[in-house]
Amino acid sequence: MKVKFLKSATKPAEYPHPYKPEVAIVGRSNAGKSSFINALVDQKIAKVSGTPGKTRLLNFFELMDKVYFVDCPGYGFAKGSLDEALSWRGMIEAYLSGRETLKGVIVIMDIRRDWDDEEVLLKDWLVRHKTPWVLILNKADKFSRSVTLQRKKVIEKETGGAPVFIVSSSKKTGFDDIKNVIFKEWS
Repeated sequence: MKVKFLKSATKPAEYPHPYKPEVAIVGRSNAGKSSFINALVDQKIAKVSGTPGKTRLLNFFELMDKVYFVDCPGYGFAKGSLDEALSWRGMIEAYLSGRETLKGVIVIMDIRRDWDDEEVLLKDWLVRHKTPWVLILNKADKFSRSVTLQRKKVIEKETGGAPVFIVSSSKKTGFDDIKNVIFKEWS
């Protein structure tokens, strides 16, 4: 898949020109956002770190000359001061609420975790702002198929009907359906 890094930004004046549809990637610091992006495009374009919370900026990528992907800083236990974490929240909310070319948001969640306050707040914000979104349950390789399906059933009760996809970034499985959403519905 043809993909290139465009730029990093913290405020609207720094974003790339809004002439292509955009898809934002959000999730907890340890949910595997960078691994998800790398597995989706089959390249190492997003930095994967053993320490959660390394993404501190909005990172814009262009996929197949069709769509921008925006890797957002993670929330949760990322290292950094409270002021820095609050600035990330403001940066992400400004992007999500003000970007006219945003077509959808991919929320990445570790399938081994239950809904947390941050996920509930994010979900409620997306619903309130009528922003299309999907939930990706990552790290499915950590469970058997039956446990994975049980976890999906429990977690999707909280989505309010948003589509839920199961993937394993490390095994690169489960990506066909989400590619259809990104490239056929949102771009």
